[in-house]
Amino acid sequence: MKILITGGSGFIGSNLVKKIIDQTEHHVVNVDLLTYASNNATLSSLKNHPRYDFQQGNICDNDLVAGVLSYFKPQIVFHLAAESHVDRSIGAPSEFIQTNIYGTYSLLTEIRSHLDRHKVDGFKLIHVSTDEVYGSLGLDDPAFTETSRYKPNSPYAASKASSDLLTRAWHKTYKLPTITTHCSNNYGPYQNTEKFIPKVITNLIKGVEIPIYGNGLNIRDWVHVSDHCDALLKIMSHGRIGQTYCIGADQEYKNIDVVDHIIDALDKQLPTENNRKLLKEFVSDRLGHDLRYAINSGKITSQLDWRPTTKFVDGISHTVKWYIDNQDWWQT
Repeated sequence: MKILITGGSGFIGSNLVKKIIDQTEHHVVNVDLLTYASNNATLSSLKNHPRYDFQQGNICDNDLVAGVLSYFKPQIVFHLAAESHVDRSIGAPSEFIQTNIYGTYSLLTEIRSHLDRHKVDGFKLIHVSTDEVYGSLGLDDPAFTETSRYKPNSPYAASKASSDLLTRAWHKTYKLPTITTHCSNNYGPYQNTEKFIPKVITNLIKGVEIPIYGNGLNIRDWVHVSDHCDALLKIMSHGRIGQTYCIGADQEYKNIDVVDHIIDALDKQLPTENNRKLLKEFVSDRLGHDLRYAINSGKITSQLDWRPTTKFVDGISHTVKWYIDNQDWWQT
């Protein structure tokens, strides 16, 4: 098959591209604007690969999207292109409105037009979203499911919720063959250092303070990016049109505990005489900071036989090693 991935040079997208090329015979077309959060060096090894094509461009550009669809005629589209950093959304929400909402509208519009002109058997648009659209959980609340109500609390979450609803509307109104996924917090190699885990790792490597919001007791469900990509491939092969799938690892950790796990891993792999725990710096809490996210993956486990395989402690250890071994990648 030919698979189009929007945002394929970003964190999740690049890991997905690599997994498809390494583990299947499918052809991948990557459309990415290459903003600050993307890194073209991530996929440099695929530059001349016969099953990989790259097109730099903005998904808000209808003509570009139409041209890519017409030329490559993909059977599968993974929509991952998005502004994704909550802190940036608080300070500059307009970019999130433009990319996450209008960009999704542009993609939906051009896919609909393309499918009206060309019959594509088995076509699927897999819209990759976030658990943040569901808002915040209390400490004793049950985990989010596919039927949880939308209660976004940040401009980022609101923009993703809007893109989800557009995707739903295009399926219901125009019968566009779509699937939506909601994943918990990802971690692993190739993640931009503005995000929590790579920021902690790289700050510790450099020996500078680690900013921790509030009291560090906010809780996240962490899933390794490789497990997330495996789930997306399961959905590509066996997911049902019109359905939503929640993807999580049932591995909830307080932010402060995540920091301690990273410190332990670094102390083993990159010993120092300095006490890295002294680099913790508690800073003013983020505006609208959600207390807790947790995902119930029962549906995708029971229906598609997917389950995560990476234990958090092992995943953190491997992730720390990757950032130690690839300092040229994140310091450029």
